[in-house]
Amino acid sequence: MPFGAAVLPGLGTRFRLWAPTARRIELLLERSDAAAVLAMSRGVDGWYEALVPQAGHGSLYRYRVNDALLVPDPASRCNPHDVGGPSMVVDPMRYRWHDAAWRGRPWHEAVIYEVHVGTGSAAGTFRGLEDELDRLVELGVTAVELMPIADFPGARGWGYDGVLPFAPDASYGSPEDLKRLIDAGHARGLMMLLDVVYNHFGPEGNYLHDYAGTFFSERHHTPWGSAINFDGPGSAVVRRFFIDNALYWLEEFHFDGLRFDAVHAIRDDGDPPFLIELAARVRAAYGGQRHVHLILENDDNAAHLLDPQARGPARFDAQWNDDFHHCLHTILTGERDGHYADYAGARYTAHRRLARVLGEGFAYQGEVSPHRGGRPRGEPSSHLPSTAFVSFLQNHDQVGNRACGERLDRLAPRVARRAALAVLLLAPQIPLLFMGEEWQAPEPFQYFCDFEPGLAAQVTDGRRREFAGFAGFEAADARALIPDPAARTTFERSRLDRGRARHAPHAGWWRYTRRLLALRREHLVPRLAGTRGVRHEVITAGLLHVEWRMGDGSTLALYANLDAAPVRGPALPEAPMLFATSTLARDARQDGRYPPWFVAWVLTPPRSGREAPTAPGDHASPSV
Repeated sequence: MPFGAAVLPGLGTRFRLWAPTARRIELLLERSDAAAVLAMSRGVDGWYEALVPQAGHGSLYRYRVNDALLVPDPASRCNPHDVGGPSMVVDPMRYRWHDAAWRGRPWHEAVIYEVHVGTGSAAGTFRGLEDELDRLVELGVTAVELMPIADFPGARGWGYDGVLPFAPDASYGSPEDLKRLIDAGHARGLMMLLDVVYNHFGPEGNYLHDYAGTFFSERHHTPWGSAINFDGPGSAVVRRFFIDNALYWLEEFHFDGLRFDAVHAIRDDGDPPFLIELAARVRAAYGGQRHVHLILENDDNAAHLLDPQARGPARFDAQWNDDFHHCLHTILTGERDGHYADYAGARYTAHRRLARVLGEGFAYQGEVSPHRGGRPRGEPSSHLPSTAFVSFLQNHDQVGNRACGERLDRLAPRVARRAALAVLLLAPQIPLLFMGEEWQAPEPFQYFCDFEPGLAAQVTDGRRREFAGFAGFEAADARALIPDPAARTTFERSRLDRGRARHAPHAGWWRYTRRLLALRREHLVPRLAGTRGVRHEVITAGLLHVEWRMGDGSTLALYANLDAAPVRGPALPEAPMLFATSTLARDARQDGRYPPWFVAWVLTPPRSGREAPTAPGDHASPSV
């Protein structure tokens, strides 16, 4: 990397900082008794550099800007005393990897488990999470996705307010602890994915404005203030900073893929766009050497970024599909506040939109979005493979951005949740489970942070004002009950108690999830590559029918009555039944009677007569 501190064998450590708007930069090597102050030579384009023979792995250092301000290295590999403290030199070659034979897994095999390191285990560390990997493998998970780990202010936070993008947060452990976690995941056949944030820096601990003002642009603005400069003067260095960050996580830490947070908030008129350049650089770096996956969160539903025909190697594998969540959440809960208004409408509007999501990818493919002020949203997506979409019933956003962080078990009846989980885990889209969802964990996941007191008070007040327009929170005394993000108790309430998973009713939910994932692994995954939707409809009331042509030519069909009332429709076909949520499937097969919250999956072999894996026959789900 051109950025940061690099250990050079036999020479010491080279320090480099891009500070185009600073007059003078000095390097402070911190020791127990004092700090050595070393001048840094200024080169072209605002780069400062120093080669220090006596510095090596473990050396603590800071930069002094204009003889006054002490700042950490923005490309610090480790900041052991939080974002305002000194950075530490890390020699990445010290760790001895054990995954030399690992080449990753193809994308269609992904079953993603999203986890927050600080609350996903009792210890709240990388090592604590390592202890959970065997259980995830037994469940049927194939990919673990860490919420952002880049160094953020304080000892607790979601990670989306990180300010040192190269430094794993010290509250979770050391860089070597993270490498051990990834090594352990690979030893168990797990893909390890990381959520990264390239649309903004957090509000505390970001010093770039003081010496690299051209890192930001006044031409564009975001919800967090001035946009990161991806397209103006000096943007080449800024682009390289983030592209090198992506390559850093993939190379030095052996991550198998990255999920890019809220890319619709990246303001960029450059040619090529930053995202396209980033994807092209990653694909060029790894080619056919290993499976590396790039996933977007993108409210714009920009299908062209996912299209291998349009972008070739400069494309992304998949996008988190909020449309799937919003449709099913509206069906399950009846909520209509905020963005759910776009999916509610007349009765069964959400069902029709869900059918489209399952069959074509996005619900919004250029239609006007009332929630977004009447502007069009999205692009046509029916030509994309089903695996270009990541579906979920819950994730950190959809749980944690609720006022009180309630999970779905507090919002929808058991029978409805069982049906929804069967849709999620057996549909051809890539499924994502949020930590604890597999056993219906009752703990909330609330928004928490650990900012300095003045900023923390502003965040608490702003969060409570944010919900003034939501049902149940119009009154100030109701909003006062919204958990305080800065309180440690808010963080502790969000920590999973995994001991509950061994007891009823949670153990039954765990077995149910494992059974669904076993069916997916055995009967769907071998056929998934190249799968596309071919038909989708709401037959009557809440009864959906969706069909997909699988990669081997077989047909997968969903029949689902996602309603609290029974309904009559066409009889289920006589093809092999992959799964049904109830033994009443035989009634649906005989005379078209569908009970409430009923889901059936039917798998028809290819017409060519080619042998397909044997379907398991009629199967009613285990009790929960």
